[in-house]
Amino acid sequence: MENKKLVLAFSGGLDTTYCAIYLSKIEGYEVHAACVNTGGFSEEEIDKIKTHAQTLGIKSFTCIDARERFYKDVIKFLIFGNILKNNTYPLSVSAERIIQAVAIAEFTQQLGAAYIAHGSTGAGNDQVRFDMVFNTIIPSVKVITPIRDHKLSREDEIQFLKSQQVVMDFDKATYSINKGLWGTSVGGKETLSSHLPLPENAWPTPLSKQTPEEISLLFEKGELVGINNQLYANPVEAINALQVIAAPFAIGRDIHVGDTIIGIKGRVGFEAAAPMLIIKGHHAIEKHTLTKWQLYWKDQLSAWYGNWMHEGQFLDPVMRDMEAFFEHSQNFVSGTVFITLKPYHFQINGITSNHDLMSAKFGSYGEMNNTWSGEDVKGFAKIFGNQTTIHRMVNNQNNLS
Repeated sequence: MENKKLVLAFSGGLDTTYCAIYLSKIEGYEVHAACVNTGGFSEEEIDKIKTHAQTLGIKSFTCIDARERFYKDVIKFLIFGNILKNNTYPLSVSAERIIQAVAIAEFTQQLGAAYIAHGSTGAGNDQVRFDMVFNTIIPSVKVITPIRDHKLSREDEIQFLKSQQVVMDFDKATYSINKGLWGTSVGGKETLSSHLPLPENAWPTPLSKQTPEEISLLFEKGELVGINNQLYANPVEAINALQVIAAPFAIGRDIHVGDTIIGIKGRVGFEAAAPMLIIKGHHAIEKHTLTKWQLYWKDQLSAWYGNWMHEGQFLDPVMRDMEAFFEHSQNFVSGTVFITLKPYHFQINGITSNHDLMSAKFGSYGEMNNTWSGEDVKGFAKIFGNQTTIHRMVNNQNNLS
């Protein structure tokens, strides 16, 4: 008998609901819905998604908890690399999609399904990310994308689902929200323009803290392990705890403008209080504990790593090579960073670390040195600039041209 098993990446929204009904009732597939939790769903929300999926007549529903894996395989290296796309965006959604695609592909293998489907349209990045991961991990499984292939509008999907007696909220929300462990994206009419800011009511977390607050973040080998002298069982718990503390200050809000995989520019709002504090705090400790050339080469690799992650190339083996560099660079990135939280912004005050290279034992910048003499510096300066001196003399240069 023909294998009609199909795994559908399912979130419970309009697109994946359409796919579930269309693929099972119209195309006759045995649909197994799989939802991947990367930190965006509460237990109550997962129960609602499961109940909704079961009303659609699918064969089964599975929720895959990928929070720990998301941190271990992805977020950890985004922190190690201090990665902000275009110096702005902590890759909240793009990194999340990669681990979701990997989890869905592996579940498809376990189930022995011959088909896999997702609800991406033909106008965004996610279609490429999902397709590339599926083609790499399960190349023999056929990828089906009804929304993209049939060029369906939202109105087309709603009309079809109503004809199938599907009951759900068809009123389109003013803003599209995607929440995960590493931040929340916000899309709306303003982000479709090049100049309009998102209004206050568009942000998922309202400003509710006005009084400045001092916090401390404890890092061990580059990983956040404690907040305000409280240790956490794992970094996922620490990230969630920091989000609870900082998000009410409306910290970490911004709008990212970037180049999509398919060649057009896109604009999206995001709020990521914990990610921004962690990245900036981590970077502050690195500036004290890494050498000049460690910092330089990390910057070069980080830009490439973040872009390749954004474009769905997480499975490229070069990513593992760069991760090995990042991991090794964190051996002495341990200490405490002190931060002041204020409405809409924060301030890095300083750090303490047993590995701080800014040690008074070796000299104080601009004041006194303890390990070299004035004669040492005279000789060093002459040798260090020797080639430039030779170049100017050989070419009879008397000006800067």
